[in-house]
Formats: sequence, structure tokens, C-alpha cells
Amino acid sequence: MHPMFHPLYVDYCAYFNGNQDYFECHEVLEEYWKLLAPGEKNHPLVGYVQLATGMYHWRRNNTIGSMKILKKAYQNFTMNQSTPFFEFIEFDDLCRNCEISLKAIENGEPFRTFQLSINNESLNSLVEKKIKELPSLPKDFLLHKHMLRDRSDILEARKNKILGLSKKTR
Repeated sequence: MHPMFHPLYVDYCAYFNGNQDYFECHEVLEEYWKLLAPGEKNHPLVGYVQLATGMYHWRRNNTIGSMKILKKAYQNFTMNQSTPFFEFIEFDDLCRNCEISLKAIENGEPFRTFQLSINNESLNSLVEKKIKELPSLPKDFLLHKHMLRDRSDILEARKNKILGLSKKTR
């Protein structure tokens, strides 16, 4: 199976092009990256995660955060252009949309979405099918999704790490 046909990548494209749920884009592709190349910070999937994160920040008017992470996404894309992870995406459109978004943010323009241009009929069909299954989400939910999720496991891990560090210092 081509890596772009993995269900988590299909989900990413559907969330990105469908209901613009960039938070979910981040979640599903981070999971795929951790399965495929954990710890490989320059992997092309990281660029896609950074793209979704940058779009999420821009929507929330975090212009500094969005500029920083979208620049990293763009750099990742250009560094990894020859990998299979861009084979079925219009690479030039992707980079151009990153540049347009960065310029818009720099100029103080309001948030606007763009689509990932999929140039493979089979992949596009899978993504379109998934998009039809996605719920329509209210803007407020999309803006604050990171604060609405259950973070108990994250907080517990942080607490344990702090306790572990404090025991070492005693």
C-alpha cells in the first residue's frame, strides 16, 4: 500500500479539505507519524502536522505561532519534495498556498482556508467519501477544540514526570 493511502493520511486530507478541523488533522497524522517514523523530526508527515497546526493557530489569531509553524512546514515540504508523501498532492500548489498564507498572516489579513490538491483519482475518491461522513462543526468548537478535549492523561503524565524529577533531586 502506498503510504498516502493509509487510513490516517486519508483522514488528515478529509479533515483538512472537508470541515477544516485542523486539530483533528494534527491528531491523526501525529499518530501515523509515530507509527511510521517516531522521533524523526524532519519526516514529511511532520510537515503536514505543522501545516495543520499553523492553520489552527491562524484561525485562533495567534499570528506569531502560526507564522513560526507554517514556516517550518514549508521548509519541511521543500526539504522532502522527492518523498512518496507528495506523490499524489500537487506539490507546487501546496507550497504556493503556504507562501500565500504566510504573506496573508504577515499583512494582518483574516484567516482563510485552502484545499490540498489531490492529483490521484483513487486517493481523492477515498478522501471525498470520508468528507461526506464528517460532521459540520461550529466555529467556536473549531477555535477552542484543544481546550475541550479530555486532558486527564496528559496532566497525569506531567504530574508523574514532575514527581519523578523531584524524587531524583532529593
